Amino acid sequence: MSQHEKLRNLSDIYRFLRKNETPIYIVTPTPFNLLGLDQWVGGLEFVNYFDIFDGRHPRVFVPPRIGPVDFKSMEDVANCLVAHPAFKARIRKRPRGKAIFVMFDEETEKLCEAAGVDVALPKAALRTRLDSKIETTRLGNEAGVASAPNTMGFAATYQELEALAAQAQLGSDLVVQTPYGDSGRTTFFIKSAVDWDKYAAKIIGQELKVMRRINHLPGTIEGCCTRHGTLVGPVMTDITGFAEITPYKGGWCGNDVSPTILPGDAPERVRDMARKLGDRLYAEGYRGVFCTDFLLDTDTHDVYLGELNPRVSGASPPTNLITTTYGGCPLFLFHLLEFLDVDYDLDIEAVQSRWREYDHWSQLILKQTEDKVELLTRVPQSGIWRMNDRGEIAYQRPALDLTSVGDENEAFYMRVYGVGEYCYHGADMGCLLARGRMQSDARELLMRAKKWNAGIKAQFESVPLPPMAGVVPPADMPSSKWI
Repeated sequence: MSQHEKLRNLSDIYRFLRKNETPIYIVTPTPFNLLGLDQWVGGLEFVNYFDIFDGRHPRVFVPPRIGPVDFKSMEDVANCLVAHPAFKARIRKRPRGKAIFVMFDEETEKLCEAAGVDVALPKAALRTRLDSKIETTRLGNEAGVASAPNTMGFAATYQELEALAAQAQLGSDLVVQTPYGDSGRTTFFIKSAVDWDKYAAKIIGQELKVMRRINHLPGTIEGCCTRHGTLVGPVMTDITGFAEITPYKGGWCGNDVSPTILPGDAPERVRDMARKLGDRLYAEGYRGVFCTDFLLDTDTHDVYLGELNPRVSGASPPTNLITTTYGGCPLFLFHLLEFLDVDYDLDIEAVQSRWREYDHWSQLILKQTEDKVELLTRVPQSGIWRMNDRGEIAYQRPALDLTSVGDENEAFYMRVYGVGEYCYHGADMGCLLARGRMQSDARELLMRAKKWNAGIKAQFESVPLPPMAGVVPPADMPSSKWI
């Protein structure tokens, strides 16, 4: 039973969380996903691998590096940080706390138990099961949330794929997805035997989701499953595949957030879809934040379920920024209430109504597009940058979170790599968050986005490695995302 008095309104929640003394460790490569939450929650600390603020953030703890490591995923970074002697020593000096990750696995859970900290997220096994596109589709169907016209099954030849599609009347222009992995790398467009032969090795032997190809606009919305129902954040569209920003065709480059970004009542239908899916996830035992992708059919304006990311996500920064700035209460507070020993009872609909009206914002995820591995000798500082009338950018002032952006000529930039670290093809070079949009309604990158991307990347300087340097960039590039 909770030792705290039941919270009955938002003021009670604000007061409770500001006075919180239970240590809450956000254990991630960088503080990107939940930056700014420290303003709302006492006892919250970011435990990071990359020191993006050069020691200036009072709530960031970066354990000293211990020898060279070869990370292949965010789970590897999480396990390295939890097992670090300096972090374990820090935990021992304090009351038993909570740990939050973006990506973690069952090894992380064992390390946390051994270190004496509780994971404030659904179990890794449940997250893994829900992460399957096949399982997501089944749960969506049960919740009354439709995917694009589809069928599921196995195919070992193109003829078997054709037969699956014919049985579901999907036609011959198909989209095929395998259960796990980023949609940009596990989604295949197939309308001929030649296409099948190109992708067969990545498809055969797995249960497949086979969809009719539609003209669509992809988007994202974050939600939070709670004991009182599902809350959802702002509707945003995806910015993907621009060669200036990412070397990956279809790779995620960021998001546009706008109340007018979808036609008619589509935003409300997206929110309704996310709420239904969240309620179904809660019945499955899932609690806390999740992110779901949606597809807007641009011919019919039907809204379809895309895929589920059962975790803190890349949509979390704009979600918490918008719900804070316009609704006075970040969505993630409700995640914390689910995992702290506190009871609360308030009008969820009234809270949700605070988040329906907002302004235009966007974020860009900048990756190295040059195919080289070099040592960084100069890097841009995290903080507020400003663009002048000629499209030139300059550092303006220090800032520790996303809410410090002024007008539309300013942006908050958060870097990843520092001087002395290595850059490589596909590396995360940082995130830029700004007022206004970066992509047009026709899904073209706006000129201001191109100038911000070029301006920030021009701040980096690097030198070639000496011939005998033993640098091994991550081998599994699709997993080596740090923000």
